[in-house]
Amino acid sequence: MTKYIFVTGGVLSSVGKGVTTASIAMLIKSMGYNVTAIKIDPYINVDAGTMNPYAHGEVFVTEDGGETDLDLGHYERFLNTNLSKRNNITTGQIYYSVIMKERKGEYLGATVQIIPHVTDEIKSCIRNVAKEYSADVVLVEIGGTVGDIEGLPFLEAIRQMRLEEGVENTLFIHVALVPTLRTTGEQKTKPVQHSVQELRRIGIQPDVIIARCERPLEPEARRKIALYSNVPPEAVLSNHDVETIYEVPLLLHSQGILNVICDRLRIEYREPDLARWVEFVKKLKAASKPLNVAMIGKYTKLKDSYISIVEALKHASAYLGVKPVFKWIESTDIEQGDVSAQSALEGIDCALILPGFGRRGTEGKVRAIKYLRENGIPTLGICFGFQMMIIEFARNVLGLRNANSKELDPETPHPVVDLMPSQHNVEFVGGTMRLGAKPIKLIRGTRVYEAYERDVVFERHRHRYAFNTKYVDVFEASGFIISGFSYDGVIEFMELRDHPFFVGTQAHPEFKSRPLAPSPLYMHFVKISRDRSAR
Repeated sequence: MTKYIFVTGGVLSSVGKGVTTASIAMLIKSMGYNVTAIKIDPYINVDAGTMNPYAHGEVFVTEDGGETDLDLGHYERFLNTNLSKRNNITTGQIYYSVIMKERKGEYLGATVQIIPHVTDEIKSCIRNVAKEYSADVVLVEIGGTVGDIEGLPFLEAIRQMRLEEGVENTLFIHVALVPTLRTTGEQKTKPVQHSVQELRRIGIQPDVIIARCERPLEPEARRKIALYSNVPPEAVLSNHDVETIYEVPLLLHSQGILNVICDRLRIEYREPDLARWVEFVKKLKAASKPLNVAMIGKYTKLKDSYISIVEALKHASAYLGVKPVFKWIESTDIEQGDVSAQSALEGIDCALILPGFGRRGTEGKVRAIKYLRENGIPTLGICFGFQMMIIEFARNVLGLRNANSKELDPETPHPVVDLMPSQHNVEFVGGTMRLGAKPIKLIRGTRVYEAYERDVVFERHRHRYAFNTKYVDVFEASGFIISGFSYDGVIEFMELRDHPFFVGTQAHPEFKSRPLAPSPLYMHFVKISRDRSAR
């Protein structure tokens, strides 16, 4: 039978459940089992697509076009596999499905209630994912914090699954904060104790406690947590701060988490094959040559807004022996004149023009791009960042005055970025962009082809606007050439001839970058930037 591991969080959100879940999933997969992971988000949005990054961090896009929680990015990177939009379950999806069934008469005669109708729908979604992947083990992370009112139906559903699937087929892991008092240096376990009590009140007794703490969990703190949480001491693990998140699987493995899981779920323990992972972590930590990377965007106050891009740069850097030093530049500051593009970009080796919809900060990006282009600094533009590169070139090289995107200026005389034809009759905002992986034909002899060394690649997308093909000839005549296009007519890659690296992509290659398989485009970008900085 399929085994289910449910991961809950306590004390506060963003405590590290996602990385913990991804790490445990990777360890179990390394034993040779078929594993998948599900993220449950209790918000009422159907998906993460309509959320501001400041509210929820990055929107991660799956291969099949799901706009999901950023934790799915962690799952894919740690498991080195593609997941589906169905691996992210939200309250909005559950209630939408229940209401549609009620309207169709599937509950005819019944009063539709949280229990059993909503909880049954949750359990059905979880089991359907398990079936889809033919999974031996399914990890299910419950978003938010135990005690949140919106999370209660999901906790009730997994409580029921313990009864229905059996004790030997379900495991509850609780991740909670163990803070250290700055004045005394003492690790305090009371928050964990109260969090476990709240979980018990709901009807769930955790089998494993993972303590998030600044430094290794002390024996006395471990003893207290075990005693008051009613779990054996060997099932209380320390997930303390480490240099890189990719050390977390190794940290948990060193404390015997697989022994606990295998014993509890009655599955055979197999020594995990972690050789390549250990090698990657060593490379990542050994890389010492600094590479100063400018990250130019409009959500830079919350670094999670661009987490996949950050991780893709780290993946590439580990194999190239450099350590990225990120300089976060808020494009709005350049736009408002608080800082000049020249002073903001002083001392950098390369730059990312980051994605992010909306007018705010766009003129700041354009000024930064002009400086980068004119000074021969390696530059990579992602999605909306690529569109800003198009606008800058149109204005400052082609002389197309007031050139812009129709998204930003519907009355622009030169709409070098325009709404795609497929988007003209779209009524709903949510889930209607050009989403997911698309085949892209690359043009030989270009920097992009050098990076991929393939004629056709598949990269993921999330956009409504694209380069206006009416301007192709004038752009190419001035050296900003097409290096990749999709079969539905979208210009996917462009690059500036006679520049060290000035490349824009409508896609999001970072979504497919993995520790053991870095994105080819990011690898090429980092390599050229490294070689240029060494001169």
